[in-house]
Formats: sequence, structure tokens, C-alpha cells
Amino acid sequence: MATPEKATIALDTMQMLDPCRLKPDSIETERIITVLDETIAKLELSSLIPRIIDSLDRFADVLGPEITNSLIEHQKLANEMEHLLASSEEGDTMRAEEQRGCLCLLEQRLKCSVRNVLRLLLANPSLCQALNYKAWVRESPAEVFIKAFGEFRNFMLERLLTSPGEEEEKIWFMEDISLQIKKNTEAITALQAELAAAIRTREEEIHKKDNVIKDLKNSMQDLTKDCEAGIRQIKQEGEKQQKEELQASQARCARLQQDIQQLGAQLSALVLEHRASELALRKRKRRAEMEIVNWIQKYDTDMGEKQAEYEEIHAAYTEEKAQLSLLKEKHAVLLQEYSQIEEERRICENKKEQALKELNTMNHAAIRIQAFWRGYLVRSLFKSKRKKKGKGKGKSKKTKK
Repeated sequence: MATPEKATIALDTMQMLDPCRLKPDSIETERIITVLDETIAKLELSSLIPRIIDSLDRFADVLGPEITNSLIEHQKLANEMEHLLASSEEGDTMRAEEQRGCLCLLEQRLKCSVRNVLRLLLANPSLCQALNYKAWVRESPAEVFIKAFGEFRNFMLERLLTSPGEEEEKIWFMEDISLQIKKNTEAITALQAELAAAIRTREEEIHKKDNVIKDLKNSMQDLTKDCEAGIRQIKQEGEKQQKEELQASQARCARLQQDIQQLGAQLSALVLEHRASELALRKRKRRAEMEIVNWIQKYDTDMGEKQAEYEEIHAAYTEEKAQLSLLKEKHAVLLQEYSQIEEERRICENKKEQALKELNTMNHAAIRIQAFWRGYLVRSLFKSKRKKKGKGKGKSKKTKK
């Protein structure tokens, strides 16, 4: 018979195995379960990608151009992967290394494509909900993997919510149950073997039935007594072992409690130290933020002044540019007039030079004419004097005679 203490432990263990108790009781557990649930959701959504691609014409308006283009690119990569796998199976061994490298690169691109499609789908929760409500038929390997991952999630939840003491009690209880089941199974197997032998003996020797039945009853009674004695001995050993393990567990709990206290003191010291460092870092951050704000304000002020100065200079530049264009137009007109004046001046100079040349020629001719005339006059005068002298000598000669 089971003792009250053992029955209580068994009841606690059965309550611990109850799925209704498997609720998160800490932030870390909730985070782990949330990550597993999100992974299951992503697995379910990724298993629907081939079906969505097959029905892409119906869902193109709902999915939008970005998701549709990503799905089309993913389908191209998947087809290229299938083609490369088929060619690697049919190809020769010389290109095996090259095909393996291409396959690894294509596999990385396909993974990136799946992550990109999941990111775009998960960004629209209503679309994900609508796709999950759609009656899709998943492929059997994906369904098996998702189911196995869900079982892994439940197992992790059970392990996370099971304390070390409960885990030890559960292991002890399961070992005890397994041992009892094993012994009962061996006893039942032995009884079944003996019963089969008895049945065969009964069929072979019908006339010895009564004696065989009596022998079987006696053997069964002896076996029952042996089983009861063995069960009592097992219970006694189990209770003794339970007491020893309880004492060892209490001692271990005391040591663990002492370690917990020491670690708590260390944690408090580290928290105080980290809070002080955090306060110093916060002050430094606040000073840096104030400096940044001041620099930004100074930058805005300087840039405002520079902008005003730039606008003023730009206005002056625009005005000077307009004046320059006006002056260029006037310069062009003046240049044209200057060219005309230069041309007229050149013509006048040419005329003056021509007139001067003519005047010089005339002066030269006049000088020559005057010189010639003076020479002529001088020669005429000399001739007249010479004639007069000749006449005077003639008269004087006549007078002397």
C-alpha cells in the first residue's frame, strides 16, 4: 500500500504534469515562448508561400506590387534551384565543385528572399491573418515539421515552468512508475506464458485438466504472495531512499540558499555600482546633449546670418549683373560707334595724308618753279648786265678813236 506521504508526492507530480498549469510566470519565460510562437507563425506563413505563388494572379491586388515582385523573384530563385539540382544530378563529376559553389550561393540568396518575403508579409498583420484563415493545404513535410516544432514549444514551456525540485520529483515518480510498470509487465508476461502453457497442456491433456488447474492456482497464489512480498520490499526500499534523498535535498537546498544569499549580496553591490556608473553616464550624456543643442543653436544662428548675407550679396550680384549686361549692351553700341568713328578717322587721315602729299608735291613744284624762276631772273639780270658792259666798252673804244 502507498503511504500518505508518497500519495501526496504522486498527487503533486500529477498536478505538475497537468497542461492547465503550464502558464508563463516570468518575463524570460514569456519572451522565450513569444519567440517560439513567432517562429511557429513564420513557419506556417513560409509554408504557405508556394501556395500563394501558385494563386498570385488572384492575390496580386491584395498583396501589392512590392510583395508581388518579391514573390516573383522568390519563384525565379526556386526554379533556378530546382534546375541546378536537376543538372547536378545529371551532369558529370568534373563540374561538381563549381555546381556546389553555385548551389551554396543560390541557397543563400533563396534564404534572403524568404526572409524578405516574410518581413513584407509580417509588416501587414491583417494580410497575414487573412492568409492564415484561407483554407490552404500545406505539404506533408511542412505540416509534420510545424507539428513537431509545436510539440517542441510545449516541451520547452513545460521544462521552463518546472522547477528543479519538481523536476527531481517528476523524474523520481516517472522512474518509480516505470519500475512498477516493468515489474508488473514482467509478472503479467510470466503469467501469460504460464497461462499459455497451461492452455496448451489443457488442449493436449484434457484428462489432466483438474490437476493442472490446481497446480496453476497454487503457482498463482505463490506468485501473488511473492509479488506482494516484493512490492512491500520495494515500498520499504523506496521510502528509505526517499528519506535519504529528502535529507540530501534539504542539505542541498540549504547550500543553495546560502549561495543565493551570497549571490544576492553580490548582485546588490553590482546594482549599486552599475547605478552609480549609469548616473555618471547619464550626466555626461546630458552635458553632451546640452552642448549639442548649443552647437545646433549656434549653427542655426550662424547659418541664418550667412543666409542673410548670402541673400544680400546675391541681390547685389543680381543688380550688378543686370548693370553689367546693360553696360555690355552700351559697350557694344559704343564699340560699333567707335569702329565707325575710327573708320571715318582713318578715311580722314587718308584724305589728309593724300592732301598733304599733294600739298607737298605742290610746294615742291612751287619751290622748284620759284627756284627756276629766280634762276631765270638772275640769269636774265646777268645777261642784261653783260650786255650793258659790252655796249659801254664799245662806246669807249669809239670815243678814243
